Amino acid sequence: VALYKSVPTRLLSRAWGRLNQVELPTWLRKPVYSLYIWTFGVNMKEAAVEDLHHYRNLSEFFRRKLKPQARPVCCLHSVISPSDGKILNFGQVKNCEVEQVKGVTYSLESFLGPRICTEELHFSQAPPGNSFQQQLVTKEGNELYHCVIYLAPGDYHCFHSPTDWRVSHRRHFPGSLMSVNPGVARWIKELFCHNERVVLTGDWKHGFFSLTAVGATNVGSIRIYFDRDLHTNSPRYSKGSYNDFSFISNNNKEGIPMRKGEHLGEFNLGSTIVLIFEAPKDFKFHLKTGQKIRFGEALGSL
Repeated sequence: VALYKSVPTRLLSRAWGRLNQVELPTWLRKPVYSLYIWTFGVNMKEAAVEDLHHYRNLSEFFRRKLKPQARPVCCLHSVISPSDGKILNFGQVKNCEVEQVKGVTYSLESFLGPRICTEELHFSQAPPGNSFQQQLVTKEGNELYHCVIYLAPGDYHCFHSPTDWRVSHRRHFPGSLMSVNPGVARWIKELFCHNERVVLTGDWKHGFFSLTAVGATNVGSIRIYFDRDLHTNSPRYSKGSYNDFSFISNNNKEGIPMRKGEHLGEFNLGSTIVLIFEAPKDFKFHLKTGQKIRFGEALGSL
């Protein structure tokens, strides 16, 4: 594990990102993309543009859009999958620990960072002695839930809003860029806390809601469409550092309102989405660990 952590994955990811931006000759595009499609099982019939010659470079191909009808958004359930991927874990958060894969946990506070003490986020005014988990729960009788979705290299790389909510705050952790493949996640404890990630926090009708985009090897680029100030995988950073940005201002008291299914952001290759939110005790997930899921399908409801 120590040897793997010493690999310069950030440097390699930046190099890979630059390679992805190189425009391919028209004659080379089809064989290169066809090899990728065959290797990772990409379904190009869902793509808005099926013609492989249309994509000038690998980056454009990775970030391809889907046909509007390819992912119908479920209207019957309150929380939908924000992306295509595989369900690694889900359930209630217990003892301030969250499972990244079965049996391997990470600290909730290390992952989200220190509590954001702003009135705009409506955090509960819990006594200082209460746990970090209890401080996130704003309404009596609610519980804290989580869901981890792994995006493989062949998956659709954009992610969307999983519910109707408003985004009040963004916290960016530069971090490492180790692989988040489930096989690697099984043997590196707190992998998600080491890796670069963008934490969006806010609230929905039941209280606290957060969506975190976790970077990975060759996925230094995390883009949030409404956040032009966000720059990921920069050459220099201080270990353990993070930077905050509030979407609440004198001119904008509501933050960024997001509708269920609305475009939210994108990765440059496969990665991981982590949802952490509060909901009443009767909230139920409609999932199985290890199942494949597509953007727009139900995650859970009351």
